[in-house]
Amino acid sequence: MRAAVAGNRLFSVLLLAGIVLRVLVVLGFPPALFFNDSFDFLRIADGPFPHPLRPSGYGLVLWGLKPFHSLALVTALQHAAVVGIAVVGYRVLVRNFQVRRWVAALAAAPLLLDAYQAELEHLVLSDTVFTVLILGAMLLLARPGAAGWRRAGLVGALLGVAAVTRTVGVPLFVIALLYLLLRRARWTSFAVLAAAFVVPLGGYAVWYHSDYGRFGMSGVDGIFLWGRTSTFADCDKHTPPPELAHLCPYGAPEGRPAASHQIWVENSPTGWTNGKPFDEKTNEQAQEFALWAIRTQPLDYVKTVSYDFFVRTFSWNRHRYPTVGTEARYHFPTRPWAQGEKPLPLVGGGDRVSVVREYEHGSGRTHIVGPFAGWLRAYQKHVFVRGTMLGAVLLAGLAGLWRRRGRRETALLWTTAVTLLAIPPVTVDFDYRYMLPAVPFACFAAALAWGRRKAADGPGATRAEPAEAEVQPAGA
Repeated sequence: MRAAVAGNRLFSVLLLAGIVLRVLVVLGFPPALFFNDSFDFLRIADGPFPHPLRPSGYGLVLWGLKPFHSLALVTALQHAAVVGIAVVGYRVLVRNFQVRRWVAALAAAPLLLDAYQAELEHLVLSDTVFTVLILGAMLLLARPGAAGWRRAGLVGALLGVAAVTRTVGVPLFVIALLYLLLRRARWTSFAVLAAAFVVPLGGYAVWYHSDYGRFGMSGVDGIFLWGRTSTFADCDKHTPPPELAHLCPYGAPEGRPAASHQIWVENSPTGWTNGKPFDEKTNEQAQEFALWAIRTQPLDYVKTVSYDFFVRTFSWNRHRYPTVGTEARYHFPTRPWAQGEKPLPLVGGGDRVSVVREYEHGSGRTHIVGPFAGWLRAYQKHVFVRGTMLGAVLLAGLAGLWRRRGRRETALLWTTAVTLLAIPPVTVDFDYRYMLPAVPFACFAAALAWGRRKAADGPGATRAEPAEAEVQPAGA
């Protein structure tokens, strides 16, 4: 951190502001904020098991911290991790890629100052750990120098752990492979990258098999895809196979709730009941129904995905989507919300109240502390990355791909950003928290494309490592 701030007043100010912002969050909303998924992760932490609804990677992180019985420690570490990866990202841009210091500082600013980013870090959710893992992996992969097997192994391990934290991390492995191909890395780098990536995934799949009798990451891939198609699937105009007819969404397409919400509503065709996982047959049939709907109404599927990706993602104003209650969880609250209105049962046993009490050895109830909470709510109304801003940054990075210098590294980060934004609308639904991990990749890609010094801009320029893989011996 001392090396990063030395000689750069702008980044020093931004870093200090980011730290102060997080201190205010910790003071204003102790010990943590909660989302619906938070209680599933705490249930995993109280007694680890492969959760059938979501990967258990983040739950295992919480399990490792359980001996401290402190949700305040969990959120403090999450805040510190994001500040740390912002410093690392700035340092990599300046030292390894010769990006101008003020450009690198601006690229790191959204991570440090975005109000929704700081609020997300205070939620007991997997997103912060996932963001730190994938950003660390891709920055390491992009660094100049030989793409040797040691570096490839560390990148693969980080991506593998990220994938058992959130499954959207799996496609990033393909991006890493393609990047090594562009770098013309030796076969050992490919082999070690793949092996390091497969080990955590394979271990998790075996663990999942021990409980459910089949290898996998979760038991809801078909259910989520059904949710994606539930907004447009029209069984009145198109007759589904008889064995799948019971999965037809209710009502006319134009009057249905959001895709992800239809899975969990009362009396959903999926048969969801609090505390009970979906059985394997339901998941398989839901996937069959979803694929049937996509084949039958391909244009409606494309229209739905395109609207979520292009309109919802890049709109200037935020909307209460997918539901008012869901989107409200991304705002600093005006009243406590911890275990919910009643102790709903959880998959794996227990309820929302009991799992928090077991983990925290206390109520874990969120406290609203003034005046800090009021300051943060006012701050959040104005300081965040709007969708249109993110779109402009992505366009800048895309335009920068035509520049020869740093094209591969820019492409790596830019493609990662677009992948993170595109996969949820394609497979599940749009959600604002799914946007945030893509923001630093888009900003760093634009900085690489347009912010690099031509050579050494005067005596204060920082020396960079060699830019091509061929100038260092393989395995370095």
